[in-house]
Amino acid sequence: MDMYQACRQHMNRRVRIQTRCGECYEGVIVNVDRDNVYLRTSGDARISGWFGPGFGFGPGYGFGLLTLSLFTLLAIFLI
Repeated sequence: MDMYQACRQHMNRRVRIQTRCGECYEGVIVNVDRDNVYLRTSGDARISGWFGPGFGFGPGYGFGLLTLSLFTLLAIFLI
């Protein structure tokens, strides 16, 4: 199964995503397109990446929408 299908199968579920670089992200998959998966993160998660319109880029704390390229994904785990 390719990553697009795996992400579609786990829509609206809490997951941990591991990238090929070894980074891990936790949140709920809220959308998937052919290039990206969109992960809603919790308020206590330390995250880095794109946080949606107006949120900027870089490490930080807070609720946001994290966009990850499907090309960089290695694994998806239900939590």
